[in-house]
Amino acid sequence: MKSMNLKKLLFVTLFLMLGLLNAQAQTGNIQGTITDENGIYVPGANVYIESLSKGAITDFDGRFTLVGIVAGTYTLNISYLGYADVEQEVTVSGGQTTAVSIVLNPSNVELDEVQVSAYGLSGQAKALNTQKTNLNITNVVSTDQIGKFPDANIGDAVKRIPGITMQVDQGEARNIIVRGLSPQLNSVTLNGSRIPSAEADNRNIQMDLIPSDMIQTIEVNKAVTPDMDADALGGSVNLVTRTAPQGFRVSATAGSGVNFITDKRIWNGSILVGDRTNDGKFGYMLSATINDNDFGSDNIEAEWTDEFEYNTGAEDDEGEPILEEMDVDPYTNVTEQRTYLVQRVRRSFAANFDFQINSGNNIFLKTMYNWRDDRENRFRLEQEILDGEDIEVGDFTVSSGRLTRFPAEIKRQTKGGIAGGRNKNRRLEDQRMQNYTLGGNHLLGSLKMDWMGSYAKASEERLNERYAEYESEYIVNNDNSNPKYPIMTAANASDFNDLGNFEFGEVTNENQYTEEEDINFFANFELPADFFGQGNGTIKFGARGRFKTKERNNDFFEYDLEDLYPTLADMPVKSYTDPDFLAGSKYQAGNFASEEWLGSLDLNSSNGEAIPDEFLPGNFEVKENVLGAYAMVNQRLSNKLSVLAGVRVENTKLESDGNRVIYIEEDEDAGIEEGIEVEQVSDENSYTNILPGVHFKYDATNNTILRFAWTNTLARPNYVDLIPRAEIVNEDAEVIVGNPELDPTTSMNFDLNAEHYFESVGIVSGGLFYKRINDFIYTFITESEDDSFGTGTTGYDIFQPLNGDSASIFGAEVSFQRQLDFLPGFARNFSIYLNYTYLTSSADGIRNEDGDERTDLDLPNTAPNMFNGSLGYADKRFSARLSANFSDSYVDEIGGNAFEDRYYDTQFFLDFNASYAINSNLRLYADVNNITNQPLRYFQGVKDRTQQMEFYDIRFTFGLKYDLFKK
Repeated sequence: MKSMNLKKLLFVTLFLMLGLLNAQAQTGNIQGTITDENGIYVPGANVYIESLSKGAITDFDGRFTLVGIVAGTYTLNISYLGYADVEQEVTVSGGQTTAVSIVLNPSNVELDEVQVSAYGLSGQAKALNTQKTNLNITNVVSTDQIGKFPDANIGDAVKRIPGITMQVDQGEARNIIVRGLSPQLNSVTLNGSRIPSAEADNRNIQMDLIPSDMIQTIEVNKAVTPDMDADALGGSVNLVTRTAPQGFRVSATAGSGVNFITDKRIWNGSILVGDRTNDGKFGYMLSATINDNDFGSDNIEAEWTDEFEYNTGAEDDEGEPILEEMDVDPYTNVTEQRTYLVQRVRRSFAANFDFQINSGNNIFLKTMYNWRDDRENRFRLEQEILDGEDIEVGDFTVSSGRLTRFPAEIKRQTKGGIAGGRNKNRRLEDQRMQNYTLGGNHLLGSLKMDWMGSYAKASEERLNERYAEYESEYIVNNDNSNPKYPIMTAANASDFNDLGNFEFGEVTNENQYTEEEDINFFANFELPADFFGQGNGTIKFGARGRFKTKERNNDFFEYDLEDLYPTLADMPVKSYTDPDFLAGSKYQAGNFASEEWLGSLDLNSSNGEAIPDEFLPGNFEVKENVLGAYAMVNQRLSNKLSVLAGVRVENTKLESDGNRVIYIEEDEDAGIEEGIEVEQVSDENSYTNILPGVHFKYDATNNTILRFAWTNTLARPNYVDLIPRAEIVNEDAEVIVGNPELDPTTSMNFDLNAEHYFESVGIVSGGLFYKRINDFIYTFITESEDDSFGTGTTGYDIFQPLNGDSASIFGAEVSFQRQLDFLPGFARNFSIYLNYTYLTSSADGIRNEDGDERTDLDLPNTAPNMFNGSLGYADKRFSARLSANFSDSYVDEIGGNAFEDRYYDTQFFLDFNASYAINSNLRLYADVNNITNQPLRYFQGVKDRTQQMEFYDIRFTFGLKYDLFKK
């Protein structure tokens, strides 16, 4: 009986296979590429066979595939926003793949009306066509659009996209916030492969590491599909590198400029070369860029408190001083003034190759290497009120509730590095990111398959980072009359300049290294499946593995040089008082140990001591493996309505190793010496997430589209938060602990969007979105009730990441961009680019230092208002653009109570750029950045109380761009 069943099963299987082979022999495939008249690939073109109701959309490489076409002759209809439709006849043979190449040439009338750049199809047209034909909700920016804004790195370019705001570092956009969600909650990929992070404490991607010249397209997916990685709570940003053109292309840029804050130069240059063999099979694109920027920043910082106590002069029964608390208005108990001198050299290299094996198979190799040197000197003047037991009656003044005078400890600190080599007496931060991707696209009958394997690595190395600090004590006047610009000054002016009274505090040398490696592999399979008889439809399924290792390895040494350099008067010093200090000339920096002296010191084991509690708690190794699989269907329900539905399953397994450090206080009576105990700790964690999603797209007209999406996404905790470590910071009376029990943050997302595209290349769109977030992570601050972290740690502030309960975000986005070609005369050359995003959020389960739930908080990092706008002008030779970028203030870090919450302040950037075409290949350009001299500013609790304010001044660059195409 069993033998008979087996024979039947084999017969049926053989019959089905013969049927499939016979069907494939009677049908064929079409695979083609679409380019513009310069040989540049055209993404987002709609290719359609009307007689079969069957179509496809070109990808970023201009490639399209139609499978299961019955043998015969057909007419391909190609439509592209802003340009005349193209028809091309093609003959399909059974069992074969027919290759076609199609070139789009805009008509003269459309060229006059639409063309914005000097080269055929504009970048705006390519971006909008891609955005229009995508089934999910996206925003797309092309390389030509990036070039219209004065943005040197990808971070500054991305901030122009609706719903995105950026956190800056030294005046450059670094960390991306998508729809109000923190940088670590968003995904950034390079050609679909996740970019590793060089940040030690989090998953943030350094967007300022990648030059904008190296990227062809930026695609922001705000509603992810099941074939995308699910760890994109706010959205997924995919950076697509340049691919080989259809013909020879060479492009070069050379420029210079000046930073007004330091009056020092800027150098930049780039070159790009690409070509394809005569038979069209092998293509390459090589590119390199360098940007050398010598600049700086002027910074003030402050901490605010509403608590004050002093020594009454009396003692209790145990001989301890009796302290008296006094009610005072909020005042600054710490102020800092910082002068930064920075040189940032950004280099990037890319080599991309592709080979068309035959009409149904091709492979590609994409590589990129980014390398940034960040050299920095910092000179910090810090003034901090003394502890209450050291403040006596008569040492302070309180006037109308304001504490205006008190004794303080003053520290002057020089930050630098070793002399010579690449350091040049500066702290050298060496950041690198490299990515190597091998992949292929294949046709196996009606089965489409694509695969990709990649290796990526990000690292940050800071060797021989040195600090020298000298200290003094004297009475200061504390001026908080203008809380936006708080300042402390010496009550006796001579104290400020008395270098002999600034005594040796410390000299330290530290080495830091963080590394993250990613190995990725995925394979996707797609089959035709028309469930509703509308001619188009597919089933797609696949799997992915991502294997990540991250480690941090730091050390820290302290050196006793007090006998050699007892005071600031005994060494070379430099004055960094600047009458043009951007926070105001009243801020006087004074004299500091020179960076040359610090760099020349011979620091070795004979005069130094390792301080394990400064670095061991931060060292760790984490291994994270993610295995994912998905299945989805893409179907036309009618000639206007399409649906994409599917589910993704991801399993995460994490192993972590770290250190727990316990401080032991000296007890002479018990014979206990001061020291630390180091305990190696490890933990494992694993979880599985099932993430369904549905996307609807309704084509109301050819140019009007409605979209709806229901998706589910997640965000994994920061690696360092999962390690069961403990770090005791005695100087600040703080304990920082990990939490291996953290759950991933998950979100259920709803999106509704409407878009109308103008034939003259433009868009007006509007949308609503809602996110229901569970288990979001925040830092809980409480107070230690005993000495469980070591002797004397009772009363220390404990910082620990915890899962909150739930949060929600509701938002609205509107966007408008269009060339004003309906206006008469030269006015038709103007164009407008506008977008606005509104957000409102709430968060439950956040507790204050007393354990009570807070109801007064938005979800951190949700800016309620964001706006981008630009007014551009472009004719055949001259173009100019004035661009504005605004983001509202938002809570950045949650404190122990509302008074301690830290906010990221409002930002408004204004930039201008212009260019002039000398001829069809050579163009002169000029850019002016940060016309408003917008500072980076944080405030504490209320908007007036500055916690940090850092100024960068205006930057001006100019140069030449050369671009040559040969078909």
